Amino acid sequence: MLKSILKTSSALFVAASIGFAAAPALADGHGAKMNIVETAIASEAHTTLVAAVQAAGLVETLQGDGPFTVFAPTNDAFAALPDGTVDTLLMPENKDQLTKVLTAHVVAGDVRAADLLKAIEDNGGAYEFETVSGDMLKAEVRDGNVFIIDENGNAGQVTAADLAQTNGVIHVVNAVLVPK
Repeated sequence: MLKSILKTSSALFVAASIGFAAAPALADGHGAKMNIVETAIASEAHTTLVAAVQAAGLVETLQGDGPFTVFAPTNDAFAALPDGTVDTLLMPENKDQLTKVLTAHVVAGDVRAADLLKAIEDNGGAYEFETVSGDMLKAEVRDGNVFIIDENGNAGQVTAADLAQTNGVIHVVNAVLVPK
């Protein structure tokens, strides 16, 4: 059954990526024309993420060579946080905390959907991996959808995947992944 989910999920990832503003930058899934930051800036659904990356001083890093895998929360994901959370994180005095939250969404390397799905299957249905912040995330397939779970048990569904960038790959998630 997991093999059919893997096949279906891979097809859904490719289909879902068309809804992301960066889709025109994708030629064959590997022919990216923009880096991670440029793509996020081009996406109307990621303006809060862009503001946070700028406030944390991570623009230059995420424009670097990488490769990076970014689990990019949407504006709606940030809006779902408790009232005032985003405003508080964006304050200059909270830059370290903001950086920790953002880097908990970044993995060193280029992790494609097929790689993640294989790791989930190879590890009995759940795969844990470390982020740039040193925090752990877990990936699972639930009802045919891939979810990324933070250390607090909060789960974000991958709504678009394999958005190839010149310096890595973006997977869009519908939740902010909060480190402990």
